[in-house]
Amino acid sequence: MKRKVVSLILACSMVTGMTACGGSSTETAEKASTTAEAEPAAESEDAAGEENAEAETETADAESADAAELAPIESDYVESGEEGKVINIYCWNDEFRTRVEAVYDKVDSTSEDGTITYLTDGTEIHWTVNPNQDGVYQSKLDEALMNQATAAADDRIDMFLSETDYVVKYTDAEADIAIPLTELGIDPDTVLADQYDFTKTVASDANGVQRGSTWQACPVLFVYRRDIAKDTFGTDDPDEIHAKVADWDTMKASGEELKAKGYYTLSSYADTFRAYGNSIANPWVEQGSTEINVDPQIINWVNDSKEWLDAGIIDANIKGQWTDDWNKAMGSASKVFGFLLPAWGIDFVLNPNWDGEEGTWAVTDGPQAFNWGGSFVHGCAGTDDPEHVREIMLAVTGNKDNLIKITKDYLDFTNTQSGMKEIAEDDSFSADFLGGENPFKYFQPAAASIEMTTLSPYDQGCVELIQNAFGDYLQGQIDFDTAKDNFERAIKERYPEITAVNWPE
Repeated sequence: MKRKVVSLILACSMVTGMTACGGSSTETAEKASTTAEAEPAAESEDAAGEENAEAETETADAESADAAELAPIESDYVESGEEGKVINIYCWNDEFRTRVEAVYDKVDSTSEDGTITYLTDGTEIHWTVNPNQDGVYQSKLDEALMNQATAAADDRIDMFLSETDYVVKYTDAEADIAIPLTELGIDPDTVLADQYDFTKTVASDANGVQRGSTWQACPVLFVYRRDIAKDTFGTDDPDEIHAKVADWDTMKASGEELKAKGYYTLSSYADTFRAYGNSIANPWVEQGSTEINVDPQIINWVNDSKEWLDAGIIDANIKGQWTDDWNKAMGSASKVFGFLLPAWGIDFVLNPNWDGEEGTWAVTDGPQAFNWGGSFVHGCAGTDDPEHVREIMLAVTGNKDNLIKITKDYLDFTNTQSGMKEIAEDDSFSADFLGGENPFKYFQPAAASIEMTTLSPYDQGCVELIQNAFGDYLQGQIDFDTAKDNFERAIKERYPEITAVNWPE
């Protein structure tokens, strides 16, 4: 197997504490992360491309059905010869295990404690689970990866998961940890043609080589209170409410109407960060550079947040997400009109926090489309189970019927363009919690419009520390220039190789 895995010394230097930039395992369903650029696509482009997309999907489905029949794997990333009897998978909760057990046809049974899944061919999947909080999962994974080259065959990592915040740490070509899918006998351009393009971009290295796959896509919608909508605007119709939040300026103007009625438009300035941060035009750090470029969209977020706070249309008392105050803002006593949430956010965050009447909430398109979350599945360099790795990856992320089953069973918005289009048109997917709405009607076109810029190994630190620095500014603790200075100092402390921080003019 390739010995470049030892270059993980470089990757390990990037380990940072996890922020609550998505649901972590004990707080939600541990779904989220960030950094996806989202710009609405023109409706005319969508209509023009629909016919071609359907034709491509039919081809992709046919090729996906033959995925298991692909040629034997020949790669210097994997051991040749007989498959091992233990498949070691690293993850942070039981989410991936439950999906594997739901759709992988070789699953026989699972141990009572959930640590071992037994397959019909005698192979065992051993699940190593560590929490995402405070970087524990990454630290444990990195420690095991450092021993990958010398570990006994049945002790090696065969598969592991990553989140959007830090996926690039493992897909980096130099780190050489996640196996290119083509080296596993998976051609992303054909077998995974039905996936959303932005998910494939996230799972690729800087050279465009895809090194992971996901069963999820996580487009974000505006989720709002029907009772507050009727009281303020005289209607709770999703199309009419969308007209009130169609872009940021319109949402701000509608916020004045809400404020006059005693309501907040959103709970916190943190609720909008991903929309701006995921719309940056270029990576925080370009390939081969040691300079951080702060995109103008980040400063737009700071300025707009300050304006909204000063106007009193977001709650100054709620200083972030995943806090007790933020959770309470989703309760019936709250005066917050709405939240920007993906499918998992509705089902695993909003719904548990809601203590009022069912059907009070509704969804519509927000000011812009963007992605929040996603768990990426990787084959690990040095695996002695490449055939099983390929089978599992294709079963969970590359089979349309399986992905639709996952949506039905677990309410995930899954990574099949054709499948989500079918579900968006299927009234049986209406949700009682949303007053009978089918949320996929809105999620599906939102996902289709999401685009992404290439990620960099510094994204997680930049996203965390820019919010920390300017959060202090927005809370009135420091001035703007001090926030800039604090970010520069903090980012250089975390990444000593950074030589400069460039701010937009």
